[in-house]
Amino acid sequence: MQDLTNKGGRLRVLFLCTGNSCRSQMAEGWARKLKTDVIEACSAGIEKHGLNPLAVKAMAESGVDISQHKSKLVVELPAMDFDFVVTVCGHANESCPRFPGRTKVVHIGFDDPPRLAEDAKSEEDALAHYRRVRDEIRCFIESLPAALGTNAMKGG
Repeated sequence: MQDLTNKGGRLRVLFLCTGNSCRSQMAEGWARKLKTDVIEACSAGIEKHGLNPLAVKAMAESGVDISQHKSKLVVELPAMDFDFVVTVCGHANESCPRFPGRTKVVHIGFDDPPRLAEDAKSEEDALAHYRRVRDEIRCFIESLPAALGTNAMKGG
């Protein structure tokens, strides 16, 4: 299989969701915490919704600080060729912009914690949804890069 790593030896992965407020931010945070040796991670949205405070809180509970992350659009990212764009919600998958060259778009959908928590009676009840999705995203990130269907890593 073709070697997709950049010159630094890491895969460049963009996590994309609708508002870059929750799921894509969690994925970027986990990738930076768990896979920094093999993945150069960033996140963006089709729109900007601001950083979700309950996502920040749920990630902090697991020792991952995303409090300084900013909600951003794809066009605001530094110019780079991504090896993979991982859409983490259906809307981002349907609205995903075209990426040049060899970028492979992969859809790995996760439930939307803010939507799930709309009827929560308390912050603690709402956080249960964020925690579940946070943990599901962590499991996905732990499976990288294999889950992307590539043996692109050196020696892979």
